[in-house]
Amino acid sequence: MSAPSPLINVMVRAAQKAAKGLRRDFGEVEHLQVSRKGPADFVSTADKQAQRVLREELGNARPSFGFLGEEDDGATATARAGSANAPAERWIVDPLDGTSNFLHGLPCWAISIGAERAGELIAGVVYNPILDEMFWAEKGLGAYLNNRRLRVSARANLDDCLIATGIPFKGSPRPMPEFLAQMAAVMPHVAGIRRWGAASLDLAYVAAGRFDGFWEQRLWPWDIAAGLVLVREAGGFVSPLVPEENVLQHGSLLASNGGIHADLLARLRNAPTKADRAHGLLAD
Repeated sequence: MSAPSPLINVMVRAAQKAAKGLRRDFGEVEHLQVSRKGPADFVSTADKQAQRVLREELGNARPSFGFLGEEDDGATATARAGSANAPAERWIVDPLDGTSNFLHGLPCWAISIGAERAGELIAGVVYNPILDEMFWAEKGLGAYLNNRRLRVSARANLDDCLIATGIPFKGSPRPMPEFLAQMAAVMPHVAGIRRWGAASLDLAYVAAGRFDGFWEQRLWPWDIAAGLVLVREAGGFVSPLVPEENVLQHGSLLASNGGIHADLLARLRNAPTKADRAHGLLAD
Protein backbone atom coordinates (compact mmCIF):
# COMPACT_ATOMS: atom_id res chain seq x y z
CA MET A 1 0.00 0.00 0.00
CA SER A 2 1.02 3.64 -0.36
CA ALA A 3 2.20 5.15 2.89
CA PRO A 4 -0.28 7.72 4.18
CA SER A 5 0.81 11.24 3.38
CA PRO A 6 1.37 13.88 6.08
CA LEU A 7 -2.05 15.31 5.18
CA ILE A 8 -3.79 11.97 5.73
CA ASN A 9 -1.89 11.44 8.97
CA VAL A 10 -3.18 14.78 10.27
CA MET A 11 -6.76 13.84 9.38
CA VAL A 12 -6.51 10.35 10.87
CA ARG A 13 -5.06 11.62 14.16
CA ALA A 14 -7.77 14.27 14.44
CA ALA A 15 -10.52 11.70 13.81
CA GLN A 16 -9.05 9.31 16.37
CA LYS A 17 -8.83 12.03 19.01
CA ALA A 18 -12.42 13.20 18.44
CA ALA A 19 -13.59 9.58 18.53
CA LYS A 20 -12.51 9.13 22.16
CA GLY A 21 -15.22 11.41 23.48
CA LEU A 22 -17.83 10.08 21.06
CA ARG A 23 -17.18 6.48 22.07
CA ARG A 24 -17.52 7.40 25.73
CA ASP A 25 -20.77 9.28 25.18
CA PHE A 26 -22.16 6.53 22.95
CA GLY A 27 -21.89 4.20 25.93
CA GLU A 28 -23.86 6.72 27.99
CA VAL A 29 -26.30 7.70 25.26
CA GLU A 30 -29.36 7.68 27.51
CA HIS A 31 -27.75 10.34 29.72
CA LEU A 32 -26.71 12.76 26.98
CA GLN A 33 -27.98 16.32 27.05
CA VAL A 34 -29.78 16.80 23.76
CA SER A 35 -31.23 19.98 22.27
CA ARG A 36 -33.51 20.28 19.26
CA LYS A 37 -31.92 21.94 16.24
CA GLY A 38 -34.94 21.45 14.00
CA PRO A 39 -37.63 18.91 13.16
CA ALA A 40 -36.22 15.39 13.50
CA ASP A 41 -32.73 16.92 13.62
CA PHE A 42 -30.96 16.56 16.94
CA VAL A 43 -27.58 17.77 18.07
CA SER A 44 -25.87 16.42 21.17
CA THR A 45 -23.23 17.80 23.46
CA ALA A 46 -21.03 15.01 22.10
CA ASP A 47 -21.46 16.32 18.54
CA LYS A 48 -20.40 19.85 19.45
CA GLN A 49 -17.47 18.69 21.55
CA ALA A 50 -16.22 16.47 18.73
CA GLN A 51 -16.23 19.43 16.35
CA ARG A 52 -14.26 21.53 18.87
CA VAL A 53 -11.63 18.78 19.04
CA LEU A 54 -11.45 18.48 15.26
CA ARG A 55 -11.19 22.23 14.76
CA GLU A 56 -8.36 22.44 17.28
CA GLU A 57 -6.41 19.44 15.99
CA LEU A 58 -6.77 20.29 12.31
CA GLY A 59 -6.17 23.98 12.92
CA ASN A 60 -2.98 23.36 14.86
CA ALA A 61 -1.63 21.13 12.10
CA ARG A 62 -2.70 23.31 9.17
CA PRO A 63 -3.35 26.85 10.41
CA SER A 64 -3.77 28.21 6.87
CA PHE A 65 -6.78 25.98 6.15
CA GLY A 66 -10.33 27.27 6.43
CA PHE A 67 -12.94 25.18 8.24
CA LEU A 68 -16.53 24.35 7.25
CA GLY A 69 -18.23 22.26 9.92
CA GLU A 70 -21.84 21.19 10.36
CA GLU A 71 -22.10 22.69 13.84
CA ASP A 72 -20.84 26.15 12.86
CA ASP A 73 -23.29 29.04 13.05
CA GLY A 74 -24.30 29.91 9.51
CA ALA A 75 -22.71 26.78 8.07
CA THR A 76 -25.74 25.82 5.98
CA ALA A 77 -25.90 29.22 4.29
CA THR A 78 -22.18 29.11 3.59
CA ALA A 79 -22.39 25.58 2.21
CA ARG A 80 -25.20 26.31 -0.25
CA ALA A 81 -23.43 29.49 -1.40
CA GLY A 82 -20.81 27.33 -3.10
CA SER A 83 -17.02 27.44 -2.97
CA ALA A 84 -16.38 30.66 -4.88
CA ASN A 85 -15.65 32.51 -1.65
CA ALA A 86 -14.05 29.57 0.11
CA PRO A 87 -10.44 29.70 1.32
CA ALA A 88 -7.82 28.28 -1.04
CA GLU A 89 -7.56 25.28 1.27
CA ARG A 90 -10.16 24.14 3.77
CA TRP A 91 -11.45 21.27 5.85
CA ILE A 92 -15.07 20.15 5.32
CA VAL A 93 -16.11 18.34 8.48
CA ASP A 94 -19.02 16.41 9.92
CA PRO A 95 -18.07 15.59 13.52
CA LEU A 96 -20.90 13.07 13.86
CA ASP A 97 -22.61 11.82 10.71
CA GLY A 98 -25.54 9.66 11.72
CA THR A 99 -26.57 11.67 14.78
CA SER A 100 -29.99 10.02 15.01
CA ASN A 101 -28.37 6.57 14.93
CA PHE A 102 -25.97 7.68 17.65
CA LEU A 103 -28.76 8.99 19.88
CA HIS A 104 -30.75 5.76 19.46
CA GLY A 105 -27.81 3.54 20.33
CA LEU A 106 -27.25 2.28 16.77
CA PRO A 107 -23.56 1.75 15.94
CA CYS A 108 -23.81 3.22 12.44
CA TRP A 109 -22.21 6.67 12.63
CA ALA A 110 -18.94 8.22 11.63
CA ILE A 111 -16.58 11.16 11.72
CA SER A 112 -16.08 12.62 8.24
CA ILE A 113 -13.22 14.92 7.22
CA GLY A 114 -12.68 16.16 3.69
CA ALA A 115 -9.84 18.35 2.45
CA GLU A 116 -10.40 20.80 -0.41
CA ARG A 117 -7.80 22.78 -2.35
CA ALA A 118 -8.74 25.45 -4.91
CA GLY A 119 -12.26 24.08 -5.13
CA GLU A 120 -11.13 20.47 -5.67
CA LEU A 121 -11.52 17.67 -3.11
CA ILE A 122 -8.10 16.16 -2.55
CA ALA A 123 -8.41 13.88 0.49
CA GLY A 124 -10.99 12.26 2.72
CA VAL A 125 -11.26 10.30 5.95
CA VAL A 126 -14.38 8.53 7.23
CA TYR A 127 -13.99 6.84 10.61
CA ASN A 128 -16.45 4.52 12.35
CA PRO A 129 -15.09 4.38 15.91
CA ILE A 130 -17.34 1.51 17.01
CA LEU A 131 -15.96 -0.87 14.37
CA ASP A 132 -12.56 0.88 14.33
CA GLU A 133 -12.81 1.19 10.54
CA MET A 134 -10.74 4.04 9.15
CA PHE A 135 -11.53 4.71 5.49
CA TRP A 136 -9.09 7.12 3.86
CA ALA A 137 -8.17 8.30 0.40
CA GLU A 138 -6.07 10.94 -1.31
CA LYS A 139 -6.30 12.11 -4.90
CA GLY A 140 -4.07 9.98 -7.09
CA LEU A 141 -3.01 7.66 -4.26
CA GLY A 142 -5.97 5.29 -3.98
CA ALA A 143 -8.51 4.49 -1.26
CA TYR A 144 -7.95 2.30 1.79
CA LEU A 145 -9.70 0.71 4.75
CA ASN A 146 -7.13 0.77 7.54
CA ASN A 147 -4.21 -0.82 5.60
CA ARG A 148 -6.18 -2.58 2.84
CA ARG A 149 -6.58 -1.14 -0.66
CA LEU A 150 -10.21 -0.60 -1.68
CA ARG A 151 -11.92 -1.17 -5.01
CA VAL A 152 -15.56 -0.69 -5.89
CA SER A 153 -17.50 -3.85 -6.71
CA ALA A 154 -17.32 -5.44 -10.15
CA ARG A 155 -21.01 -6.31 -10.44
CA ALA A 156 -22.44 -5.29 -13.79
CA ASN A 157 -26.05 -6.51 -13.53
CA LEU A 158 -28.51 -4.52 -11.44
CA ASP A 159 -30.25 -7.78 -10.51
CA ASP A 160 -27.23 -8.68 -8.37
CA CYS A 161 -26.69 -5.28 -6.81
CA LEU A 162 -27.31 -3.89 -3.33
CA ILE A 163 -28.04 -0.16 -3.46
CA ALA A 164 -28.10 2.35 -0.61
CA THR A 165 -30.13 5.53 -0.38
CA GLY A 166 -31.44 8.14 2.03
CA ILE A 167 -35.14 8.54 2.79
CA PRO A 168 -36.79 11.94 3.33
CA PHE A 169 -37.91 12.53 6.92
CA LYS A 170 -39.89 15.11 8.85
CA GLY A 171 -38.45 18.55 8.15
CA SER A 172 -36.29 17.26 5.30
CA PRO A 173 -35.90 19.45 2.17
CA ARG A 174 -35.96 16.33 0.01
CA PRO A 175 -39.21 15.98 -2.00
CA MET A 176 -41.08 12.80 -1.07
CA PRO A 177 -42.90 12.32 -4.43
CA GLU A 178 -39.61 12.50 -6.30
CA PHE A 179 -37.98 10.03 -3.94
CA LEU A 180 -40.87 7.57 -4.22
CA ALA A 181 -40.68 7.79 -8.01
CA GLN A 182 -36.97 7.00 -7.86
CA MET A 183 -37.59 4.05 -5.56
CA ALA A 184 -40.22 2.71 -7.93
CA ALA A 185 -37.77 3.00 -10.82
CA VAL A 186 -34.93 1.20 -9.01
CA MET A 187 -36.40 -1.22 -6.46
CA PRO A 188 -37.84 -3.85 -8.87
CA HIS A 189 -34.50 -4.17 -10.66
CA VAL A 190 -32.03 -4.69 -7.80
CA ALA A 191 -31.26 -7.28 -5.15
CA GLY A 192 -32.10 -4.86 -2.36
CA ILE A 193 -32.13 -1.26 -1.13
CA ARG A 194 -30.71 -0.19 2.21
CA ARG A 195 -31.14 2.99 4.28
CA TRP A 196 -28.08 3.25 6.54
CA GLY A 197 -28.67 6.74 7.90
CA ALA A 198 -25.12 8.05 7.46
CA ALA A 199 -24.18 9.24 3.96
CA SER A 200 -20.45 9.27 4.69
CA LEU A 201 -20.57 5.54 5.49
CA ASP A 202 -22.80 4.84 2.48
CA LEU A 203 -20.13 6.32 0.23
CA ALA A 204 -17.32 4.54 2.09
CA TYR A 205 -19.18 1.26 1.64
CA VAL A 206 -19.52 1.89 -2.10
CA ALA A 207 -15.75 2.43 -2.20
CA ALA A 208 -15.27 -0.84 -0.30
CA GLY A 209 -17.61 -2.81 -2.61
CA ARG A 210 -20.10 -3.48 0.17
CA PHE A 211 -22.74 -1.43 -1.62
CA ASP A 212 -22.79 -1.36 -5.40
CA GLY A 213 -24.30 2.13 -5.52
CA PHE A 214 -25.74 4.96 -3.44
CA TRP A 215 -28.02 7.84 -4.31
CA GLU A 216 -29.52 10.67 -2.29
CA GLN A 217 -30.73 14.24 -2.74
CA ARG A 218 -29.96 17.55 -1.04
CA LEU A 219 -27.07 16.42 1.10
CA TRP A 220 -24.67 18.93 2.65
CA PRO A 221 -20.98 19.21 1.73
CA TRP A 222 -19.89 17.81 5.10
CA ASP A 223 -22.05 14.71 4.48
CA ILE A 224 -20.25 13.78 1.27
CA ALA A 225 -16.89 15.56 0.88
CA ALA A 226 -14.74 12.75 2.27
CA GLY A 227 -16.85 9.99 0.72
CA LEU A 228 -16.60 11.46 -2.77
CA VAL A 229 -12.82 11.15 -2.66
CA LEU A 230 -13.10 7.57 -1.39
CA VAL A 231 -15.42 6.47 -4.21
CA ARG A 232 -13.39 8.11 -6.97
CA GLU A 233 -10.07 6.78 -5.68
CA ALA A 234 -11.57 3.28 -5.40
CA GLY A 235 -12.41 3.36 -9.10
CA GLY A 236 -16.04 4.41 -8.81
CA PHE A 237 -18.07 7.10 -10.53
CA VAL A 238 -20.01 10.04 -9.10
CA SER A 239 -22.65 11.97 -11.08
CA PRO A 240 -25.20 14.65 -10.19
CA LEU A 241 -28.83 13.56 -10.34
CA VAL A 242 -29.58 16.83 -12.12
CA PRO A 243 -27.29 17.23 -15.15
CA GLU A 244 -24.62 19.91 -14.84
CA GLU A 245 -25.19 20.52 -11.14
CA ASN A 246 -22.17 20.75 -8.85
CA VAL A 247 -22.37 17.62 -6.68
CA LEU A 248 -20.65 19.10 -3.63
CA GLN A 249 -22.69 22.29 -3.68
CA HIS A 250 -26.14 20.85 -4.49
CA GLY A 251 -25.73 17.46 -2.85
CA SER A 252 -27.91 15.31 -5.16
CA LEU A 253 -25.84 12.45 -6.48
CA LEU A 254 -25.34 8.88 -7.58
CA ALA A 255 -22.13 7.05 -6.68
CA SER A 256 -21.56 3.54 -8.03
CA ASN A 257 -19.23 1.24 -9.91
CA GLY A 258 -18.64 1.52 -13.63
CA GLY A 259 -20.69 -1.53 -14.54
CA ILE A 260 -24.07 -0.18 -13.42
CA HIS A 261 -23.54 3.56 -13.33
CA ALA A 262 -25.04 4.57 -16.67
CA ASP A 263 -28.09 2.30 -16.28
CA LEU A 264 -28.83 3.37 -12.71
CA LEU A 265 -28.27 7.05 -13.47
CA ALA A 266 -30.71 6.95 -16.39
CA ARG A 267 -33.38 5.30 -14.24
CA LEU A 268 -32.98 7.88 -11.48
CA ARG A 269 -32.93 10.90 -13.79
CA ASN A 270 -35.97 9.75 -15.74
CA ALA A 271 -38.05 8.46 -12.86
CA PRO A 272 -39.28 11.76 -11.33
CA THR A 273 -40.28 13.18 -14.69
CA LYS A 274 -42.34 10.16 -15.69
CA ALA A 275 -43.97 9.45 -12.34
CA ASP A 276 -44.61 13.01 -11.17
CA ARG A 277 -46.01 14.20 -14.46
CA ALA A 278 -48.34 11.20 -14.47
CA HIS A 279 -49.68 12.31 -11.09
CA GLY A 280 -49.66 16.03 -11.89
CA LEU A 281 -46.88 16.72 -9.40
CA LEU A 282 -44.44 18.30 -11.83
CA ALA A 283 -45.26 20.85 -14.51
CA ASP A 284 -43.99 20.30 -18.05
